[in-house]
Amino acid sequence: MNMSRRVLLAAGAGVAGAAGVSGTARAAGRGHGGRPLRTGFERLEADGYRLLDGEKVGVVTNPTGVTRDVRHIVDVMHDDDRVDLKAVFGPEHGFRGTAQAGGSEGRYDDPATGLPVYDTYLKSGQPLADVFTASGVDTIVFDIQDVGARFYTYIWTLYDCMEAAQLAGKRFVVLDRPNPMTGRNAYGPVLHKEFATFVGRREISQAHGMTVTELARLFNGEFLTHSVELATVPMTGWRRGDFYDASGLPWVPPSPNMPTPDTALVYAGTCLFEGTNLSEGRGTTRPFELLGAEGVDRAWAAAANELALPGVHFREAYFAPTFSKFQGKTIGGVQLHVDDRESFDPVRTGIALLVTAKRVWKDFAWRSDNWIDKLTGSTQVRTMIDAGASVEEVVGGWQRELAAFRAQRARYLTYK
Repeated sequence: MNMSRRVLLAAGAGVAGAAGVSGTARAAGRGHGGRPLRTGFERLEADGYRLLDGEKVGVVTNPTGVTRDVRHIVDVMHDDDRVDLKAVFGPEHGFRGTAQAGGSEGRYDDPATGLPVYDTYLKSGQPLADVFTASGVDTIVFDIQDVGARFYTYIWTLYDCMEAAQLAGKRFVVLDRPNPMTGRNAYGPVLHKEFATFVGRREISQAHGMTVTELARLFNGEFLTHSVELATVPMTGWRRGDFYDASGLPWVPPSPNMPTPDTALVYAGTCLFEGTNLSEGRGTTRPFELLGAEGVDRAWAAAANELALPGVHFREAYFAPTFSKFQGKTIGGVQLHVDDRESFDPVRTGIALLVTAKRVWKDFAWRSDNWIDKLTGSTQVRTMIDAGASVEEVVGGWQRELAAFRAQRARYLTYK
């Protein structure tokens, strides 16, 4: 493999031209200045897979690893003689996406390709390195659609796989896809190291505002004890202010409870309700947009609307989850309606909903395991809300740490 070719692909920033393109052009997948958005995989394929020349390849992916005509990249690469594809590695929910939250598909041979599929979920360090060694691959390729929130586990699969690849002496290639929340900025509290779990391995903010290639560079430069041999293939035609619908790419749910880009837009804030005794909408057709519990009434929507949060209104809602919390019971709560996504701040909104829920519903409680601390990254949010702090006081409590992360993050941003 010619090293200049690797450097060219890894450094290709993918910054498109001037803004101002029509909605029709953008819906067709044409970025700013009319340039088409091309994912990392599209660029890799168009270049004849030369970045993978002479390598035995394994792919870390899930159902989101598709082309714009919804062929899975594993199927595409398996059928192409230019790629020596040897293995697939599945994250949480599995390679083909059959498992619910907190599950995976285990070790099996993929019926479509015959390739061995290895389970990476909840594996890290040397045990995961041993999986990579047993697979016989030289290079590991990562291609999964992220949603932009620290507690969405695929970015920690990325982190764990990078660390394990270094331990196993493997090369690591990351293919980029859009951040559906945009990449404008980072928001929310920053994880404290003592609260590290699989919903937050390292000290990044709750909404990180980065793509997976940018995160890979950050992880390699700041957090891994020993850096891995890393190549990244950025997109072309994507800008930091683009929402997912500007990409023209099909939306494949990255997990069973992430059905639409609208879900991804609110998730970085409303997933905090996993840390409470209220439903976060699992078991409905609008998870993370519907929130509620038995005994909640119109007072919650009214209290939330009184805050006049930018870009969002709240509707009194009643629903009956088909699984998870309050399964089969009709409960009351709110539905979020984002009417100006440019000004909408999902993390501030999530905090506002926690503050108002605690105020209007007498049975409000945190999960007994203090899962909220794992989600927010410290005890600060929980203890401040319990002490009666306002939304502005809670949000103000993390600004110094957030400013420090934003400065660190800026060194690894690829796109304009």
